Amino acid sequence: MEQLSLFEEPIYDITIGADEAGRGPLAGPVCAAAVILPSDFPFEILADSKQLSEKKRLAAEPVIKQCAIAWAVAWASPAEIDRINILQASMLAMKRAYLKVASQIDLKTSSCILLVDGNRRPDVDIPCKAIVKGDATVHEIMAASILAKNARDRFMVCAAVKWPQYGFEKHKGYPCTAHKAALKQFGPCPIHRITFNWD
Repeated sequence: MEQLSLFEEPIYDITIGADEAGRGPLAGPVCAAAVILPSDFPFEILADSKQLSEKKRLAAEPVIKQCAIAWAVAWASPAEIDRINILQASMLAMKRAYLKVASQIDLKTSSCILLVDGNRRPDVDIPCKAIVKGDATVHEIMAASILAKNARDRFMVCAAVKWPQYGFEKHKGYPCTAHKAALKQFGPCPIHRITFNWD
């Protein structure tokens, strides 16, 4: 009989992947998603959302939502970002997404692990592992990154209708030259992150 290593990773029944979008912008919420995928998912449509074209991200989204065992999107607001900082707000959004997924399935009868992109872990009630560049290597995290990115982009396009002077539909709140110029001209709107450096 083959002897198992004491350091061998345990095997889990369910893998939940989570990722966030929107840590770097000067405006808007941070969005997170959590996803559980079946073994027969068409994994070839997945990749790091930052490496996919918008067309491919949008095409992958309905497939993820239709085929996933469970999925959820959650948010942390600009006010929460200002109050607890962007890192903690990102962890909070991922925890909220995880809790939404956990409410959809019976985790008590299965062994589960949450895999998140990056080097920090949210505070959750199951084993959790942070994986640097996980959005490029773990399918569940890739799927979560796509859902989070698409959801946040849609939010910022809607925000552009309410505050057209900032051009949110183009830069999604990121600190480009045009956005910084608009901030200097008009000042912040209610979804700007007041604690961020706008220079």
